[in-house]
Amino acid sequence: MNKNLRVGLGILLVLTGLIWTMQGLGVLQSSSPMTGVTFWAIAGPVVALAGLALALGKVGRRTP
Repeated sequence: MNKNLRVGLGILLVLTGLIWTMQGLGVLQSSSPMTGVTFWAIAGPVVALAGLALALGKVGRRTP
């Protein structure tokens, strides 16, 4: 995978995970059914950490 694409997708996943976490914790108040739901408060950090690992090159790297 191209490095720029990997970093871009990683950043997108980190931002998505942060939004999901804040919605799950009720920090972002909206009319979304995600607001205040524990699942999103748990899934958000998992997605954000996966995105961070992807952006830093810890995931998706092939070894010769």
